[in-house]
Amino acid sequence: MVRRVLLTLLALGPLVVALDRTGAAGDLVLFPLAAAALVPLAWLIGEATEQAARYTGPGVGGFLNASFGNAPELIIALVAISDGLTNVVRASLIGSVVGNLLLVLGFVLLVSERGTIDRTSAFVSLGTVLLAVLLLLVPSVPGFHGDPDRDSLAVLSLPIAIVLLIARVTINRRSLRRSRSMQQSVAEPSEGWSLRLAIIVLAVATVATALVTETLVGSLEDFALRAHLSEFFVAAVIVAIVGNITEHGSAVLLAARGQLRLAAEIGLASASQVAGFLIPVVAILSWAIDPLALSMRPIELAGMVVAVGVVALALARPTTSRLAGALLIGTYAAVVVAFYVAGNR
Repeated sequence: MVRRVLLTLLALGPLVVALDRTGAAGDLVLFPLAAAALVPLAWLIGEATEQAARYTGPGVGGFLNASFGNAPELIIALVAISDGLTNVVRASLIGSVVGNLLLVLGFVLLVSERGTIDRTSAFVSLGTVLLAVLLLLVPSVPGFHGDPDRDSLAVLSLPIAIVLLIARVTINRRSLRRSRSMQQSVAEPSEGWSLRLAIIVLAVATVATALVTETLVGSLEDFALRAHLSEFFVAAVIVAIVGNITEHGSAVLLAARGQLRLAAEIGLASASQVAGFLIPVVAILSWAIDPLALSMRPIELAGMVVAVGVVALALARPTTSRLAGALLIGTYAAVVVAFYVAGNR
């Protein structure tokens, strides 16, 4: 029954895009419709990821989900850069990392039974995020004073982005090689989707998600004005959650089905993918539009450090627990309050 409803709701995606492109509906109508349209798309990406993981294992499955799920965030960032909203870009990217580590992983642990995850892969992901924080300090510290978007910081950010990207690609290659070696004895399943079909569905669902997400973000400004929220808060919390809604939904659904290892891998892999891949790629691609300085605010860097530290604490024990999930969600709530108080200052 639920599956049939979700399949029916997939029609909301084309409807939302059509209403937006034709101007037949205002922002107050588009926002809730677009949010609703992302729910079945999140389910579809989760379904395709689960099918693909039957062939590739949790490590590669989580990587696939994170890679496809990051497409909306990349689109959001490039559109915002073209509109001169550099603060929105930086805040949404940092908010994405924090949200995946604390909110997504928190709900995964909360809804799943006690179990184990790939702790080696988890701590590699956390190490990638921490490496990103250390490298981002180079252009960020000079940006604490003066204009954070000045040209010298954009120039300084380019080599930092390249180094971070190389580091992430190297880590990805080793992680995927390790995951493949762990899955050498896994035979190809005789039932379910083919791997090719799963990849095609992932790609199509990602394109649809990107289009719907673009509509949703376009309607956020009016919502933010009416709600009296700061631009920073909207970007770091609302836009970040919107851009990650596929990971949020699919990871929680997989956890509820008993796929704890894969669900946890999605949240952790997505966080490290944003920190080590998406941030430098956005910085590099921005030179074709308007060079972006990776000069993060102290509150943004602090949010990432807190997220890494609390997740490391939650995963210190060999087995997971719902209490650890509650701790992560509570920490995310505290970070959200800090983002709200910080405002645009």
